[in-house]
Amino acid sequence: MLLINAGELDTQNAPVGCEPEDWMRFDKEITDAGVVVASESLADLVTATRVEVANDGKRTVTDGPFAETREVLGGFYVIDVPDLDVALDWAAKCPGSRGGGSVIVRPVADF
Repeated sequence: MLLINAGELDTQNAPVGCEPEDWMRFDKEITDAGVVVASESLADLVTATRVEVANDGKRTVTDGPFAETREVLGGFYVIDVPDLDVALDWAAKCPGSRGGGSVIVRPVADF
């Protein structure tokens, strides 16, 4: 799974260093390669809601955005590739890895 964390934002809250055309180009390339299992962009951070449950069972619900969060998950790709090196190559091509952003690569657990 490629988890895309937003980097620096411009005055319109768009990621610096990656234009919509960059995303369309990357999406076409990774889809045409036949490795995409699923992918989605996430709605704006202000729509996020965090749920935490304490040891006593008390639930706390907090509306976003969350000031203490440094990374903002903006979307993801689930890809099917033969190994970590190939996943890292796709992560490096992703526009979200530029402009102070990052792409975290994690395997999906196999139970």
